[in-house]
Amino acid sequence: MKLAFVVNRVETEGPKFTTTVLAQRLHQRGHEVFYLDVGRLDYVRDGRVGGLGHFAPAGDYTTVDEYHEALHGNLENARPVHTDELDLIYLRNDPGEDAAERPWASSAALMFGQLATQQDTIVVNDPFGLSHALNKMYLQQFPKSVRPRTIITRRIEDIRRFAEEEGSDIILKPLLGSGGKNVFVVREDDHPNLKQIVEVIAQQGYVIAQEFMPAAAEGDIRLFLMNGSPLMVDGHYAAVHRMSAGDDIRNNLHAGGSAKKAEITPDMLRMIEMIRPKLIADGMFLVGLDIAGDRLLEINLESPGGLRGAGLLEGVDFTTPVVEALERKILCKQNYGTRISNRMIATM
Repeated sequence: MKLAFVVNRVETEGPKFTTTVLAQRLHQRGHEVFYLDVGRLDYVRDGRVGGLGHFAPAGDYTTVDEYHEALHGNLENARPVHTDELDLIYLRNDPGEDAAERPWASSAALMFGQLATQQDTIVVNDPFGLSHALNKMYLQQFPKSVRPRTIITRRIEDIRRFAEEEGSDIILKPLLGSGGKNVFVVREDDHPNLKQIVEVIAQQGYVIAQEFMPAAAEGDIRLFLMNGSPLMVDGHYAAVHRMSAGDDIRNNLHAGGSAKKAEITPDMLRMIEMIRPKLIADGMFLVGLDIAGDRLLEINLESPGGLRGAGLLEGVDFTTPVVEALERKILCKQNYGTRISNRMIATM
């Protein structure tokens, strides 16, 4: 089987990235794996979609580091690869990463991905479902009981009023962003500086003002869902309890946070049951939930990270069930063709 991962830049993909560990496991299982740069996709005259495919040469790479080194040592040998030979395309690029320097690239994967589904190639997560979830506003489509109180605006007056109504600390962050960039906690005594903080965030577009969740002070939990259900292996959840560094409220690991084993509570599982119907309806194959207490802080749809770290903490391999799920989707497509939609296959 032949699969391709769409990423922001092939050259910047690291050995610890979730995409890399999945690609290495797929390679181990005998599949041909390609990387497509979201800035170098193309649609050719006969309707095929693809781009310049980067790949690791044939070989037995027993570790992720070996696979990563082989991939990056072979960049000059990339070749064109298109939907006529691809069974599945996995969109793993982060639109927020391209928003500033390459705004034209932030939605490219969705546009090309939608065309690819018309070429009988599976695309996950479903690009039509993702088009309705381009930013953190997607969270507002879920029941109020599972998410923090929130407003989204560029008006400082509205944000100041929200802060006063909350009567306590609030969180400010960009609507389109990732990795903990420009995320601020505004304390009650910081309100005089509110205008300056909003102006910084508003340079990227709309601003999210959100109630501060006290449970977030103890960190948040990144929990993976696959096909709408918690990803589990031998009773272990694919989850990481992320802690902030010192007074930094950002729990993202590449923003300086640390990680430990996560405890998944019955309240969290009840919350997941409330959100899973929409995730399935939208064709969301693999997502990462950021949870504080029993509330959902964010849903990471495009390129949720942390799968490797969760496996190391729990002492199990979470990549195999993900890869096996992809294999089942390809088999389903081979058996049923267009009789089952891409969105349905994405979460089967």
